Amino acid sequence: MKIAIVNDMFMAAEALRRAVVTNTSHHVVWIAENGRDAVERCAADLPDLILMDLVMPEMDGVEATRRIMANTPCAILIVTASVDGNAAQVFEAMGCGALDAVNTPLLEMQGNAAGRAEFLAKLKTIEMLIRPRQAWSDQPKISRAHVLSAAGYQLVAIGASSGGPSALMTILATLPAGFPLPIVVIQHVDTQFAPELVAWLNLHTALDVRIAKPNARLEPGVVYVAARDEHLVLNAWGALSYDAQPHDSPYRPSVDVFFDSVQQHGRGRCIAILLTGMGRDGAEGLLHLRRDGHVTIAQDQATSAVYGMPRAAADLDAATHVVPLLDIAPLLMRCVEATAVMEKTQ
Repeated sequence: MKIAIVNDMFMAAEALRRAVVTNTSHHVVWIAENGRDAVERCAADLPDLILMDLVMPEMDGVEATRRIMANTPCAILIVTASVDGNAAQVFEAMGCGALDAVNTPLLEMQGNAAGRAEFLAKLKTIEMLIRPRQAWSDQPKISRAHVLSAAGYQLVAIGASSGGPSALMTILATLPAGFPLPIVVIQHVDTQFAPELVAWLNLHTALDVRIAKPNARLEPGVVYVAARDEHLVLNAWGALSYDAQPHDSPYRPSVDVFFDSVQQHGRGRCIAILLTGMGRDGAEGLLHLRRDGHVTIAQDQATSAVYGMPRAAADLDAATHVVPLLDIAPLLMRCVEATAVMEKTQ
């Protein structure tokens, strides 16, 4: 990968450079000392991945991420001195399109970098995410005339990646406290700041946002957020579980794995939503759910911070609805209200 470093601290930039070049397939194409310089360098020489600091002079990492994703989009990994200490800025940057965040590796006296292994693991995952998308030509299409059944709903399942925290907040902030369905969220986010994501979302919604715990029974009006380095699934007893399989998935947790578990073990209809994100996780799972008559929704290109996962769903014709972000919560409410009216008339 062609990798750029954006950091105003020489020692931090050098620690990153040394860590990057331990993999001979990676090379550093340029180093910028602030966000403004990074925006300009991207316009002239776009890398595959940017390692973006948050706190810098001239322009911080959040604003630089926003401008780069708007003008010359590419993969961005937030690399900061303390992910936990900068959680609010981390989520803001992810809302602008950053993929993930990790603590900056530190140079030790002997020249090695403490925290290098965690950093390199992030690079490996991102490299898998930004590989060229495989062709979907061999995937069967579904007619737009597909008619959905009128049974009641069991849950709402939401998958998201880069740009997801902000999109999630927008949807959850619009739903009323009496929303009658449980909501399960699979957000590509590091487990170390999943609790901060839950706390941040709780500040912006009337719903009860919780970390998804093993054997949790789904309750109406509760939002369950996957928070382990394993796949969250709906099990045969209708409760939430974590599963290490499949080991070879670059996404942990995987949206596809959760969607497929809902298809296999769900006891009613599901409303599945695929939001902004890089890669294609969730697209095939969304297709499987549509084939079974569930309502499937994909965020549109204009409102996606990164139009990767929703695009993959659109290519598969996996979504019954492709809508702007601000229309997703009202669409959810219309689905729920239509079901309530139908049940009263039966």
